[in-house]
Amino acid sequence: MTSIEFSLADIREAARRFLDAFGDKKCFAFYGAMGAGKTTFIKAVCEALGVQKTVTSPTFALVNEYDAGKNGTVYHFDFYRIRRPEEVFDFGCEEYFASGNYCFVEWAEKAEIVLPQDICKVTVEETAGGWRKIMLLETTENRK
Repeated sequence: MTSIEFSLADIREAARRFLDAFGDKKCFAFYGAMGAGKTTFIKAVCEALGVQKTVTSPTFALVNEYDAGKNGTVYHFDFYRIRRPEEVFDFGCEEYFASGNYCFVEWAEKAEIVLPQDICKVTVEETAGGWRKIMLLETTENRK
C-alpha cells in the first residue's frame, strides 16, 4: 500500500510525490471525512500539474475543468451533494472518465457504481498534530 504523510507546510512536495508514485494513473477517487483535506490536497496536485487558475471545490457545479498546460485538462468532481448515484450520468461523467485526462473525485462513495473500474481509490485522513496521510486503497491491478 502506498502511503504519503505530510504537513500543510509541505503539501506541495507531497503532491509531487503523489504524482510520481502513481505514474501514468489519471483517475482518482478520494475518500475521507469532512475536513480531512481532500480539496486542499487536490488543489496542490492541480498546481503540481501546472494549473494556473485558482482551484476551487466544485460542490455546486459538480465538476470544474482546469487547463494544466502540457498535462492537458484536469477534471475535479465533488459528489457531496449527490442524492442518487444516477445523478452523475446527467452531466456525462462517463465521457470525463474516458477522456484520458486527470480526474479527481471527492465524495466518491456517493456514486461508486459510476466510477471506472481502473480508478485509484485514495483515502485522506488527518493524523496527530494536524498532519495528513494519503493512502492508496485499491486499483484494478491489486484487485486481481
